[in-house]
Amino acid sequence: MIKTLAGVLSSRSPPLSWRASFLLMLVAGGLNVFSFAPVNGWPLQIIGLALLFGLLLRNGNTAFTRKQTVWLAWAYGFAWLTASVSWLVIAMTVYGGMPGLLSVLALMLLTAALSIYLAAAAYALHWLRQRWQLSAMVTALLIMPALWTVAEWLRIWLLTGFPWVLSGYAHTDSPLAGYAPVIGVLGLCWLNALLAAAIALLFSPRSSQNASPHVSQNASHHAKVSGMVCIVIFAGGWGLQSISWTRPLGQPIQVRLLQGNVQQDMKFDQDHLNDSLSLYHDMLLAAPADLIVTPETALPMLTSQLPPDYLPLLNNFAQSSGSALLVGVAVHDGGDKYSNSVLGMSRQYGNQAYRYDKHHLVPFGEFIPPGFRWFVKAMAIPMGEFSTAGPIQPAMKVGSQLVMPNICYEDLFGEEIAAQLLSQYAAGEPTASILLNVSNLAWYGDSFAIPQHLQISRMRVLETGRPMLRATNTGATAVIVPGGKVVAQLPANTKGALTAKVQGYQGMTPYILLGNWGVIGLMVLSVLLGFVLRRKI
Repeated sequence: MIKTLAGVLSSRSPPLSWRASFLLMLVAGGLNVFSFAPVNGWPLQIIGLALLFGLLLRNGNTAFTRKQTVWLAWAYGFAWLTASVSWLVIAMTVYGGMPGLLSVLALMLLTAALSIYLAAAAYALHWLRQRWQLSAMVTALLIMPALWTVAEWLRIWLLTGFPWVLSGYAHTDSPLAGYAPVIGVLGLCWLNALLAAAIALLFSPRSSQNASPHVSQNASHHAKVSGMVCIVIFAGGWGLQSISWTRPLGQPIQVRLLQGNVQQDMKFDQDHLNDSLSLYHDMLLAAPADLIVTPETALPMLTSQLPPDYLPLLNNFAQSSGSALLVGVAVHDGGDKYSNSVLGMSRQYGNQAYRYDKHHLVPFGEFIPPGFRWFVKAMAIPMGEFSTAGPIQPAMKVGSQLVMPNICYEDLFGEEIAAQLLSQYAAGEPTASILLNVSNLAWYGDSFAIPQHLQISRMRVLETGRPMLRATNTGATAVIVPGGKVVAQLPANTKGALTAKVQGYQGMTPYILLGNWGVIGLMVLSVLLGFVLRRKI
């Protein structure tokens, strides 16, 4: 891969045609799937993007047109996303009942649309480079990473957002992980792009025997600056990993995280509903603990449909044993209003259960975008349109700790979790000391979705400096401690209960205080600085 990179970017080699470059971007983008968990080949993320940036940095007779650069960036993004979230096809075919060809087409339509953000970044780059007459160095180190990061930021929130496999997630185990508490996953996207741009600049242009002294001097200057950028970024990441932004709070709590391993095709089947109720009744009451947690919608029916004594029996156990229970269930608020929720029971809450409602809903799975009701009917999605609650909700007190839940897809949105912690801090209240994710990934079978989601939770731990508990139906049920290390985990696709002692943490990381706005400010500053320096370096 390194030889390919050098060969493509070096001026000593014949420049690739646009068609060959387009195919190269499909390959480089597709290989990005191996930069994420479970393979964790994070250098692929930098090298693949360096290939794209090297092609976009071409000038003179070898430069691509604006339209061609747009298609190159689109191809890279399309292959990256399609390969990385191909497990969506499992949900659509195996459990949604859609024909295989139609589900593949739906996947490709989604990833093709999401890749438009990256294509737009390439368009803006080409336009600004011509309009401002930018040098290669200013383009590579200031403008290119900034525009690329803005494109990834748009994917986080535009049209409710689909921020799965952002480039920054590849770096949970790389030296860049040290930056996560400061600038979050979006900041890691920027550093990833900056490293890629520095490498592209390092190889392009290169000096040759017939090169003019001016070209050779530029190449030498580019090499020095690029090398320094890479050294500073990696050294900074290693240094930041030694900083503890948060500190232990109170006494550890004993937790039991339940993984029922209920197959998705059976979960909402009328003939198996009672089996799920009995399963989680027995697992919850099997042994006391400070905190016992079920997965998302572990009870596969509305609260109004549960046997009248089901929840009271769980509450009685909580009161008598001193345990705190958090149970995933769809809460019916009357009429056609129901929420994807967790209900908490403990001595502190008595007969008034703690409640957390999912507020960031999954398109098609939990709410129906206008004009797409046909799609939900085709997939036969049960309970396909939930009500939402506000983004700021209280944490649940468990012993000396405050546990803040999020449900499945919500832990993709780190800035929302940070905003909840910041709201508690700004109000002068104790901030949550333990994060909790409850999920059901059985929709996606035994696929990369499970380790990828675990990697996302690890990033939330890095950003906030707090441990994360994960209680899932089929995996990954795990305990993650500050620093992003998984210290306990159940095997995927097995039934079991994960028991662990977990220490809560308090304190505010820079990312909690600034969220993604600190990074966006850096991007604006980079573009402005590029304008100021456009003819000076």
